[in-house]
Amino acid sequence: MTKLLLAGVDEAGRGPLAGPVSAAAVILDPDRVPVGLADSKVITAARREELYQEIMASALSVSVAFSSPALIDRLNIRGATLDAMRRAVRGLSLRPSSVEIDGKDVPHGLQLPARAIIDGDALVPAISAASIIAKVTRDRLMIKLATTYPLYGFERHMGYGTAEHTAAIDTHGPCPHHRLTFGRLKAYRA
Repeated sequence: MTKLLLAGVDEAGRGPLAGPVSAAAVILDPDRVPVGLADSKVITAARREELYQEIMASALSVSVAFSSPALIDRLNIRGATLDAMRRAVRGLSLRPSSVEIDGKDVPHGLQLPARAIIDGDALVPAISAASIIAKVTRDRLMIKLATTYPLYGFERHMGYGTAEHTAAIDTHGPCPHHRLTFGRLKAYRA
């Protein structure tokens, strides 16, 4: 009998002013589901890191895809997020039997049975795992970007529109990783 493989999908980074949006697809091993999976937003950064390691060690397949700020500006955040989700599913090393996605949209072109689940990251372990993988991967990328663009403090706010970040934009203007269709950054768009 063929084992049914469920891929959970979620994103991180829809709201920031800078950096990509990331999407992860995860197929958990039903016999090795990490304890404590939850929506990445409700667990501490330290616990996310621990769970990230557990997921990566035990999942049957994990894939992450990004949509760049330029793609976000071109498509809009919804379109860029769905594009990253589609690419994350396609990047899995195993073909899932079905896909469950956090939110209310299913990306076009999956060519698999799929459904969107509002608050799925709190309800479906595979989506919770994808939430954690997407968040940790994106945060690590933002910390790395901070070494190239230290004026913005990306390592502290991960690109979100904090007072520190918006003050840095006002002082220095945007860098190539800012989303020029978001908020005050629209003024810098050519």
